[in-house]
Amino acid sequence: MNITISPCPNDTFVFHAWVHGLIPGAPKIKVTYADIDITNSLAAGSNGPDVVKISYAALPWVLSEYALLPCGGALGKGCGPLVLTSTRETGNNDPARLSSRRVAVPSERSTAYLLFRLWAAQHVPGGVGEIVVLPFHEIMPAVRDGLVDAGLVIHEARFTYPSYGLTLMADLGSWWEQDTNLPIPLGAIVARRSLDLSAITGWIQASVKYAWAHPEESKEYILHHSQELSPEVTKAHIKLYVNEFTENIGEIGYQAVASLLSRAAQEGLVPKVDLAALYL
Repeated sequence: MNITISPCPNDTFVFHAWVHGLIPGAPKIKVTYADIDITNSLAAGSNGPDVVKISYAALPWVLSEYALLPCGGALGKGCGPLVLTSTRETGNNDPARLSSRRVAVPSERSTAYLLFRLWAAQHVPGGVGEIVVLPFHEIMPAVRDGLVDAGLVIHEARFTYPSYGLTLMADLGSWWEQDTNLPIPLGAIVARRSLDLSAITGWIQASVKYAWAHPEESKEYILHHSQELSPEVTKAHIKLYVNEFTENIGEIGYQAVASLLSRAAQEGLVPKVDLAALYL
């Protein structure tokens, strides 16, 4: 079975047990590690992996071939994407200054970018000038070096952006939570509909439970795939993104996904989705 996930600490923490053959009855897997922009593209292609981590925002393009699994992904509160600018510029906390400016984003089909577009529609008169897609680890240096005017960042950037001399313009997670009172649906695990989805769900949930029960066992594996991060940042990352929704999305989680995709469809940002297709 082929699986593609990101090298981020939350993914390696969740899948460690399955990757290392620690889940009874689970098949051996071949794992590919890739940035979210790549995984979104892989899932939209004709020869995508059996199981793949994608952005919830990419679901409308893949639901005919892939089913959303109710576990393994990233939903939560206090963990949303951030809009960052350089401290060199004055008035950099005014969203209106992004009008006709260059903004770097991690993927055009990422949840972060979808939230940014919904937020910008309310806060940036005339719209953003140019969107530049960069691997997420290149975004903060690009803002710092003046290659772009602002950057949309995810994951551990929440903990490290001050070290780049950057300042927070907007926390899109806080904006979403205040507007909806729902968690933020960031990353989803999907599997080909032709597979045994119930079994795959069980293996992933078992891997999550193993990770929680034996947190020290995965440390070396996690740090190997996040070499630029300190152990402290890695631990904070996992604490933020791995929670009760990781084991089971639950009804609140499904409500959050439905709200995001419905709002985006109403704005013409994604194709309309049959919400019943979100459930197994």
